[in-house]
Amino acid sequence: MNSESGSKKSSHCHHPSTSEATDLGSKAIDDLYSELGSCPDGLTGIEAQARLVTYGPNAIEEKKENPITRFLGYFWGPIPWMIEVAAVLSIVNGQWTDLFIIAVLLVFNAVVGFWQEYQASNAVEALKKQLAVRARVKRDGKWNEVEAENLVPGDLIRLRLGDIIPADVKLVEGDYLSIDQSALTGESLPVDRKPGEVGYSGSIVRRGEMVALVVLTGAKTYFGRTAALVSKAKPVSHFQKAVLSIGDYLIYLSLALAAALVLAMLFRGEHFLKVMQFALILIVAAIPVAMPAVLSVTMAIGALALARMKAIVTRLESIEEMAGMDMLCSDKTGTLTQNRLTLDEPSLFNAADDQELILAAVLASKEEDRDAIDMAVINGLKDPKLPGAYMQVNFVPFDPVGKRTEAEVRGADDVLFKVTKGAPQVVLDLCNPGEDLAREVNSRVDAYAAKGFRALGVARTGPDGQWLFLGLLSLADPPREDSAETIRQAGELGVRIKMVTGDNISIAREISRQLGLGTNIRTADELFREAREEDEMRVIAGNVEAADGFAQVFPEHKFKIVKALQERGHIVGMTGDGVNDAPALKQAETGIAVSGATDAARAAADLVLTEPGLSVIVRAVEEARKIFERMNSYAIYRITETIRIMFFVTAAMIAFNFYPITAVMIILLALLNDLPILTIAYDNTWPEPRPVRWEMRRVLAVATVLGLIGVIETFGLLLVGKLLLNLSEGQIQSFIYLKLAVAGHLTLFVARTKRPFLSEPRPAPVLLAAVLVTQLLAALIVGFGIFVAPIPWAYVGFVWAYCLAWVFIEDWAKLHVYHHLAFSGARHRMFLDRIREPFHRHAR
Repeated sequence: MNSESGSKKSSHCHHPSTSEATDLGSKAIDDLYSELGSCPDGLTGIEAQARLVTYGPNAIEEKKENPITRFLGYFWGPIPWMIEVAAVLSIVNGQWTDLFIIAVLLVFNAVVGFWQEYQASNAVEALKKQLAVRARVKRDGKWNEVEAENLVPGDLIRLRLGDIIPADVKLVEGDYLSIDQSALTGESLPVDRKPGEVGYSGSIVRRGEMVALVVLTGAKTYFGRTAALVSKAKPVSHFQKAVLSIGDYLIYLSLALAAALVLAMLFRGEHFLKVMQFALILIVAAIPVAMPAVLSVTMAIGALALARMKAIVTRLESIEEMAGMDMLCSDKTGTLTQNRLTLDEPSLFNAADDQELILAAVLASKEEDRDAIDMAVINGLKDPKLPGAYMQVNFVPFDPVGKRTEAEVRGADDVLFKVTKGAPQVVLDLCNPGEDLAREVNSRVDAYAAKGFRALGVARTGPDGQWLFLGLLSLADPPREDSAETIRQAGELGVRIKMVTGDNISIAREISRQLGLGTNIRTADELFREAREEDEMRVIAGNVEAADGFAQVFPEHKFKIVKALQERGHIVGMTGDGVNDAPALKQAETGIAVSGATDAARAAADLVLTEPGLSVIVRAVEEARKIFERMNSYAIYRITETIRIMFFVTAAMIAFNFYPITAVMIILLALLNDLPILTIAYDNTWPEPRPVRWEMRRVLAVATVLGLIGVIETFGLLLVGKLLLNLSEGQIQSFIYLKLAVAGHLTLFVARTKRPFLSEPRPAPVLLAAVLVTQLLAALIVGFGIFVAPIPWAYVGFVWAYCLAWVFIEDWAKLHVYHHLAFSGARHRMFLDRIREPFHRHAR
């Protein structure tokens, strides 16, 4: 089958002109072909490569900050200022050893911050490359897919439903496009474009299909020229709120304790500069400077792991939402089913035989679009040469509203006629059927649906121009072999799957039954009748929550389903593939663009799948929960350490009127504690069996209990050293320093799991190695007296034994706190279930 408008051939393409197209709207198509050195056959591959060198990539160049400037930025800000003031005070006091160690801390913080940001940005760049928009381009007379950034002026591209227009183009072939330009112009309604008109880069194709000539690329496009003027305000994510709340808590706590310490020591006659230097260093060590960077890197490393699982994250913060997802609305086709459509037994009405019926359906298809239904129909034709006798004059592609394709075709006898295929009821309505025909067609559709088959209506126009219903094609798309097991696994993770499909309710119910999802399938129209009363809206939301799935769903219904479930307190995931799914994907906490989704759906989604099937999503949820657990563990550990150091040092100085550790020791603690933290992103952990969210009450409760136990155990060791071992002041300081270093890392092992700390999973080898190395360094420092007073090796062993004994007490306390919080949470859930029960009864 040929395309009439694509049959105009040119023997060669002209060479590029030096002039540049600046007014697309006023220039004729032929003039632009001539000016750009192109033709209806497009460019050759060699010409395209040469032009890529001349014009550059079709991308807006990002202004990247100079790495040296970025690194120097880590020496500017409130925390670096505190360290720098402490360094100046060391010079004033003549404490050169302190100055050296403070300088090391300043550089170390800068290096760690720079390296963490570098890792995170590299991970994000790698993800961006995997999400690169691709375009269908005609080169060397053939249609191929290339990355959109490799397009050049003069290329011919095909634009379809859901595509993001990759460059400024002149529309040259096809009927029309409906284009959404809201991202560029703010227009809320799509605009229609015909051949000879312009499409701007960044617009989204809402309906139609056309061939276009690329005229302007990269920074020269309308989008490129205006992008610098556009800025979008992003809402603060749950992750950012959690980081801010933890940071604020620790900053206020540290400042309050430091202020109390300064006032107490000055009241006792201590030297002002010495007290201020110590207080500044103590605050710097207590405040989690690296926390945002550590958590971002943990998410970035996790995002790369997800990408290896064929699930690409578009926003790092969306990992947290995915970990908390408890309701997933999944498309049927391609996700729950195999998306390998095959033709089954047809039903003939006005077609002479099944091949005539299939031929009409083939003529209403476009092979180069590689649509799954079109390919199933084309493959069902026994003689693939038959369509060659016909010429497609016009083609209207499928869209979710019209629910059919249509083509105007010229036969071998030069007679024009139309063919269409699509939803049986839509195609049947074109034919003005009598009651008997309508009843028979509906009966056959129901019979197919009872077997789980999708029906496709086919019609053509006769000599009088009236539509004639030819028959029904049945399409089989069986469930994926792993779907039922994956649904069971999702249930074990606390994620309930709801099937969403545009298919007939009978098909949906049968497939849902086969998958074990349940048979309480509701049609979207039945659920979302007009409701004005608030009580009635609550009932609808309850019915949506109680349903096992939804049939005869249009894209706008998906948005309503997400909203209804969110009103019931759920964190919702929604899958989609079409341009009209974008609002629902944006509304859902986790919008998931399935494999093969349109550019518009991918742009709106938080997670883009590159492999079909539900198992990819379930694996992604498991990995997201592991990432979340690493972040949660680090937050608990960091708060615990701040409480332990600040409370102990402040209380000890006020109670005993001496410095329990020196400024140098505090800096060494900060350095040695941060080294293992760099490896926490690679730690082993179990995914939680239920959806997880940031629960600051739980984080602060566990950290506060562990921190206060740490204060008690440190005071215990201080009294042992002072009263039983009769150590000198310098030795007591070394004693306490080693205890804080050892106990800090042992606390990390306690905080990293909600189970007993010796249980599975074991710490990652890289984390264990980092801890052992820093512990060895701490032991060598006090054993050989490097920057500190030396203590006997027997005392080093005693501190280790003391800390190991206390770690079991900490672990017992942690388990007790979690048990108490879980019991409180269970009572709260029971209360909520009692509130929800009336809605479930009403739905049943």
